[in-house]
Amino acid sequence: MPKMKTKSSAKKRFKLTGTGKIKRKHAFKSHILTKKSKKRKLKLTHDALVHKADENNIKVMLRLK
Repeated sequence: MPKMKTKSSAKKRFKLTGTGKIKRKHAFKSHILTKKSKKRKLKLTHDALVHKADENNIKVMLRLK
């Protein structure tokens, strides 16, 4: 039986932390930045954790589950 492939889109977007949580980037930080405040852009720069309700779906896409 062949190996199960991970979803390439998920592989590029998510990283696993040491404790097993999933990190993600914020959206809305790629273009049209002139109208966004400095404070808002700074907050979008930092990584966030994936919500617990979405964790199982992402783990399936990454073949961790």
